[in-house]
Amino acid sequence: MPLHPEDSHQHQRAARQRAVKAPKDPFTVTSFSDLGLSEPILRAISAENYSTPTPIQAQAIPHLLEGRDLLGVAQTGTGKTAAFALPILHRLSATRTRPISQGARTLVLTPTRELAIQIGDSFKTYGANLPLTHTVIFGGVGQNPQVQAMSRGVDILVATPGRLLDLIGQGLVKLDRLEVFVLDEADRMLDMGFIHDVRRILKTLPAKRHSLFFSATMPPEIAKLADKILTEPVRVEVTPVSSTAERIEQHVMFVEKSDKRPLLGEVLKRPEIGRALVFTRTKHGANRVVEQLGQIAVRAEAIHGNKSQTARQRALENFKTGEIRVLVATDIAARGIDIDGITHVINYDLPNVPESYVHRIGRTARAGTSGIAISFCDSEERAFLKDIEKLIKVRIPVVEDHPWHSHGGVVSAPSADDRPPRPPRPQQRRPQASAGQGQGRPAPQGQGRPQSHGRPQRSGHGHSGGGGGGQGRGRPEGR
Repeated sequence: MPLHPEDSHQHQRAARQRAVKAPKDPFTVTSFSDLGLSEPILRAISAENYSTPTPIQAQAIPHLLEGRDLLGVAQTGTGKTAAFALPILHRLSATRTRPISQGARTLVLTPTRELAIQIGDSFKTYGANLPLTHTVIFGGVGQNPQVQAMSRGVDILVATPGRLLDLIGQGLVKLDRLEVFVLDEADRMLDMGFIHDVRRILKTLPAKRHSLFFSATMPPEIAKLADKILTEPVRVEVTPVSSTAERIEQHVMFVEKSDKRPLLGEVLKRPEIGRALVFTRTKHGANRVVEQLGQIAVRAEAIHGNKSQTARQRALENFKTGEIRVLVATDIAARGIDIDGITHVINYDLPNVPESYVHRIGRTARAGTSGIAISFCDSEERAFLKDIEKLIKVRIPVVEDHPWHSHGGVVSAPSADDRPPRPPRPQQRRPQASAGQGQGRPAPQGQGRPQSHGRPQRSGHGHSGGGGGGQGRGRPEGR
């Protein structure tokens, strides 16, 4: 029910009065070791080649380690997943409490399956050296594996609202002993009609808990919800990256999905391409691109979440030394790439999160050099392109001079009012990840198969259903 204007103003004013705003730079943070995180977590961060915390991580983590409630106004691409995952892992590993049967110590509630999978992968990565369990539950798949996963209880439960309510209603999930509650993308919950479900879930939680609330915007109803959930929160607000380096020359090529393979081969024949980083949306897509390039005698290697750390390091070293000139990566795996001399970034698949595009192409044009970003866009990705152009406020030039140019509808120049917002994927739809082209919409780390989320997983040895998304390594994110 819409709030009366006076009520909304009162709630927003009350929330502002109660929230303590975190300083922009609480102290100079040069590395994750400055934040007070435990040694096993720091080792996991180092193993992933993360270096400097993002602003939201530097501001939020110290307060969360102190047990403060947090109101985070931040979008995907700012590093918010690591901002809450790292201190949660630190807290859970320090207390050694065992979860009760069918219970969870931490609940992360998120609006979509893709985001849930991605967040689960983040806990797996950062908790690699900790004896903690986690699982991910969502709709659109059979519930039995998820019920089994919860039977002994887990330390960390990542869930979407609909399936979680179903399991709670059947008496198969109990949240009365919850220690930490995270509501992620609250405004998107509102847009997707899940706020009523969120309120029902809140009624099952203990009053005494550590609460974290994240939203990209703060409309009146979201401000009211935050005021209900949080107690004297610290407020952290960061601006997402939205601009691309001026030294990066950007192009887009319209091509049908089935023609991306020959187009990539043709583009890589160009002598000016010295060192190319190719992005796919899924792990399977990355492997397939490497195989396809091998068939035309182009040496390439892939890095993604299913590769061992040794294999990823070897691929990076081969790319850095010039042993190979093409590296194929998913968004999350590419966070650790800090290599000068990348002449081209090629988006074989356009990212479904606009901020990911900015992070991807930022891998070129480093250290004062220039670079070129080429994006392949098929008919199913036109909406992604419009979102990217709207974010960066640039109309990306179209290259038509190639044999596979698609004459389908050309994307019009972006504007604030020429289209409705891109609807999010319904929670009940199955992922569409294709082994060949990776056209599913995984979360930045969500390319896994739903079946792999059956058993509770060690945080360090959980499902490997993630691979691409959110944003600039050296700065972990988990979108």
